[in-house]
Amino acid sequence: MIERLPFRYLVPVLLLALSAGAWIWEPARWSLWILVPFALMALWDFIQPNHTLRRNYPLIARIRWIMEDLRPFAQSYIVEDDLEGRPFSHQARALVYARAKGDLDKHPMGTELDVYSDEYEWVGHSIAPAKEAPEEWRVMIGEGTCDKPYSSSLLNISAMSFGSLSARAIEALNAGAKEGDFAHNTGEGSISRYHRKHGGDLIWELGSGYFGARREDGRFDRDQFRENAASDQVKMIELKLSQGAKPGHGGVLPGAKVTKEIAEARGVPVGEDVLSPAAHPEFDTPIELLEFVTRLRDLSGGKPTGIKLCVGQPHEIFAIGKAMLETGLHPDFITVDGAEGGTGAAPLELSNSVGMPLREGQIFVRNMLVGTGLKHKIKIATSGKIHSGAQMAKSFALGADWCNAARPFMFALGCVQSMNCHKGTCPTGIATQEAWRQRGLVVEDKAPRVARFQRQTLHALKEIVIAMGLESPWAMQAMDMRERINGARSDAFDRIYYFAEEGVLLDKPETTPLARHWAAAQANSFRRAC
Repeated sequence: MIERLPFRYLVPVLLLALSAGAWIWEPARWSLWILVPFALMALWDFIQPNHTLRRNYPLIARIRWIMEDLRPFAQSYIVEDDLEGRPFSHQARALVYARAKGDLDKHPMGTELDVYSDEYEWVGHSIAPAKEAPEEWRVMIGEGTCDKPYSSSLLNISAMSFGSLSARAIEALNAGAKEGDFAHNTGEGSISRYHRKHGGDLIWELGSGYFGARREDGRFDRDQFRENAASDQVKMIELKLSQGAKPGHGGVLPGAKVTKEIAEARGVPVGEDVLSPAAHPEFDTPIELLEFVTRLRDLSGGKPTGIKLCVGQPHEIFAIGKAMLETGLHPDFITVDGAEGGTGAAPLELSNSVGMPLREGQIFVRNMLVGTGLKHKIKIATSGKIHSGAQMAKSFALGADWCNAARPFMFALGCVQSMNCHKGTCPTGIATQEAWRQRGLVVEDKAPRVARFQRQTLHALKEIVIAMGLESPWAMQAMDMRERINGARSDAFDRIYYFAEEGVLLDKPETTPLARHWAAAQANSFRRAC
């Protein structure tokens, strides 16, 4: 009988046999507390109708689920080397941790990158490095357009909403921003009590749900907006058109997640489903978009107002440029989010296959502004896996005026990239609403780490600028940055990508690689011109 017993049933049968033996032999009877539950579990697996593996392999099949749960941690800590790991490698995370804690952030023995592979790119240093640099560079946004222009740091906290992040995480980020004198983007979840608690500068992000400035029907409420935007803490307004991780995608916040605090911040009823449409209901065309941006600037009392987007269709970027030329209206800044940007949760197909990576997207926006002669009026911010001074330098070389980061600031809070953000089971208390998980995140300990990481990263940028012999990061050009084409050849970025000359789209667009996108753009529609 035992010889004919399938191996897959051996474990349950042994458990039953051991249970029976323990019952008979009194000294071992205590072991029934362990054996009987497992035996009952195996019996249930055998008779339940819903899971094939458990039915065919009682108890043993459960090992598969255990291994699946442990796989991300085993892979991160045991399998991957320093340069592997997605979305951030162990080396990238270790750099952020070290800077946040004030630990040594140096690296011995030289680079671990293969400098002859196409993963390698670099900025060129100078034989005559700069002799000095200011303590800090800042960028003025909205000067000449706004009554209340903002002097911004070169590295700010990118959009992350309360609700996606915990109350303590929001508190620590904002307290760190206050300590370090940089800005904290609210995310489209609006301004919560935790954003206000420590008084750090805020960039209020307004998405298609208009949270914090929303009527009952989901449309924009100008009076609520004016009231919230009047806060001295709010320094800029960012109108979100799309984000890199899930461009062109709306969403529904289930009523079960709409707690009293979240409802208070977003201006929605407690416990009811809340819709964020994919498209903004307040405008349909590029001209209407610019009119809405101008309206927001006026209602805010003259604070810098910009747009955030992940580039999808290049002609739409040029349509905004044509609308600016036609109307004379313009945003004060454009935040370019790359497809490599993060989110708490998004459909995998959108994260993996929709949207333009940051580099190409930034170049398109830069070319539109320079080609139309508008760059001197509008600043460019970039976001998408920017975690170091080197990443910032590469963005500046391609035309950025400042940078934003989200996940690196989460690492500064203690995030271990457990990939549980969408489940609400974050082990570090950052991306969760469960009080007991948040307990481990001590605001007074984490806020200085946020400030320290930002300060040390800007110091690393300054060291690169000095090494390049430049006066400021804005002096960097595409020709200063190189990447490998193959193992035997590399070239400067301005030889690999097209960089428009000042005003070329006004004078002779047909001579540029942008000609078809420019011809397809129209100021009164985001559709392609026939």
